[in-house]
Amino acid sequence: MIIVGGTPISTSSQGRERLLVSLLEHPLLVSASDSFKALPQKRISLSDKWGSNGSTQFKYVYVFQREYAIVDPTRVKMVGTDEATTCVGLVIRNPVTGMTSVAHMDSPAVVDRGISQMLSFVIDSNTPTELDVHLIGGYQDVTLKWNNGKNDAENYSRSPGYSFPLCSKILEALQCSEEKFHVQTLCILEHNTIRDSVGTPYPVVTGFLVDTCTGSILPATFDRTSRGPDEIVRRVRVSVSSEDPSWKGKLLDAYDTCNDRFQIAACSWSPRWKSIAISLQQLSDLEILLNCSTSPLTEGPDFVDNERRLTTHGSKKLITNQVIMFLTSSASASLAKLFPVRVCNYLIRHPNWEETFPRREPRIFEWTAGGRWVRS
Repeated sequence: MIIVGGTPISTSSQGRERLLVSLLEHPLLVSASDSFKALPQKRISLSDKWGSNGSTQFKYVYVFQREYAIVDPTRVKMVGTDEATTCVGLVIRNPVTGMTSVAHMDSPAVVDRGISQMLSFVIDSNTPTELDVHLIGGYQDVTLKWNNGKNDAENYSRSPGYSFPLCSKILEALQCSEEKFHVQTLCILEHNTIRDSVGTPYPVVTGFLVDTCTGSILPATFDRTSRGPDEIVRRVRVSVSSEDPSWKGKLLDAYDTCNDRFQIAACSWSPRWKSIAISLQQLSDLEILLNCSTSPLTEGPDFVDNERRLTTHGSKKLITNQVIMFLTSSASASLAKLFPVRVCNYLIRHPNWEETFPRREPRIFEWTAGGRWVRS
């Protein structure tokens, strides 16, 4: 059940397809979204040397796409994610115990089981309470359809965009749950969209950081030094997990709550990914954007660089103004393309998944006194 401002949200009179639209129009959530966007953005970088010897001053957990993590505030100070353009970051927190769950949702197919995974250590049967919820990410990646001056949710959900169906599914799952979810922030879709001079939409916020002790949340970005540990392998899992039946409909495990360590669960892939990776290495920057992103117009400045870094060590090609103009004119077609290969170079060097996960054992990383996650 969804609650806003202490009042349960009823969908009986309007149908579930209208739930998302009605929440987007709720005055309290509109105000909360505006306040969240007005907060200064936190930049997370290990190179900034927050503590001595380049270490951070606090322990934090980073969540990649299609991953989730549940953290204990007595052990972990911060938890967050970024790179969410058409994806949605979901926060569920128990305000009594402080247990905080964060997921980076990328498909309606992982929502139902994913939310069940997220709740495993958050619900406390001894102290039942309303759970605080924040949804951040996803933007108007398609043009809204209107009906008598109002959003036509049914038609919009059938559009080729990614964000609306995902947001709608998350809220529907929360509403149908027996748990009580107090939605605090709904910075998604139209509330997370800005347009340039020619009307091209871009997301306003693509990442956030949660203070597990206070429950406060800030817009945030992470650079490549802070998206860890085991960045490449975790990106590989996102790309290939659809082939592994053990992960069907589920979010990927990354952090071991009970033992306070990263435990990168095993994921298998077939040798054919090597051939796919070799083909993708030949792509230009433009082709990488069109084939490897659900939102090529809105990716961060390091998107292609990340792809190049993980696929080949050759020279980069610059994206010219002519390319940007071409992307703008081709946006509706390119947004429909989703090719989830992000780490070609690794897959070429490791076509056998058992090299990465021998005996299907997880990869373990512990937090050190120096303030970093190190493989044990």
